[in-house]
Amino acid sequence: MIKNSICDILDIKYPILQGGMAWVATAELAAAVSNAGGLGIIGAGNAPGDYVRSEIRKAKKLTDKPFGVNIMLLSPFVDDVIDIVYEERVPVITTGAGNPGKFIARFKEIGTKIIPVVPSVALGKKMEQEGVDAVIAEGTESGGHVGELTTMALIPQVVDALNIPVIAAGGIADGRGLVSALALGAQGVQMGTVFVCASECTAHDNYKRAIIKAGDRGTVVTGRVTGHPVRILKNKLAREFDKLEKANADPEEYEKLGVGRLKAAVVDGDADHGSIMAGQISGLVKEIKPAKDIIEDIINEANEVIAIISLLA
Repeated sequence: MIKNSICDILDIKYPILQGGMAWVATAELAAAVSNAGGLGIIGAGNAPGDYVRSEIRKAKKLTDKPFGVNIMLLSPFVDDVIDIVYEERVPVITTGAGNPGKFIARFKEIGTKIIPVVPSVALGKKMEQEGVDAVIAEGTESGGHVGELTTMALIPQVVDALNIPVIAAGGIADGRGLVSALALGAQGVQMGTVFVCASECTAHDNYKRAIIKAGDRGTVVTGRVTGHPVRILKNKLAREFDKLEKANADPEEYEKLGVGRLKAAVVDGDADHGSIMAGQISGLVKEIKPAKDIIEDIINEANEVIAIISLLA
């Protein structure tokens, strides 16, 4: 069994976290992943506090296992969300798009674990100094908002620079990816795209099918000129972004084009003009199946890979 320090810290069976994807990571998915032995995470995104509270309480009815909430620190509702997550005593929070420093002491009071997503060694070191419990080092292969460094290059550098556990994210979808991350020094992995295609995920079937149909070159990074690049599947929306880039359009044009597009894809199923955020490993995702099967397949394959490597030693 693959069990290590991050499993002990988070009280989970397997060192697998599910990404807190906005609109995608609802209570249903988070609970299913937690019930299967990983750490399910509700994505707060830009949602108001009442919605987040409702999802937390729904998750509590669906699982008695630990789960988390991903807090987007640039959300206009972030203060309300922070208060609600605190009041609901959520066991784990992951954060993105900002520094959770001013909230850490408050969450430490109730034993909540704080794990920010970082794209660089510098931010990882700063987060460690702030007192977080671990970091998720995310490579540019991931879906959604991305940094510049690849997972292969980023993880060992962050591991070497920090004394707290590092969780690898970006370009990981199976047991081989899990073993690779562990070999680079990570204590666990966070996966997003593969869990979009969990049967418990409430994302529109068109979104899931687009991932399943994608190939190895099926994604593109849009909006680099805005300073907030986003990886999505290639579709008509991606081509519109590309036209803006070639025309040296004002960054505001990118922002205007992107408004509401993720919801359009996830909720309404607009596979042409919606923002289908997905990682470069989309080509590895071949079917829709329960979260339990996804995790068990990952662990079984990882154990097989470890056994093969042991024979070569």
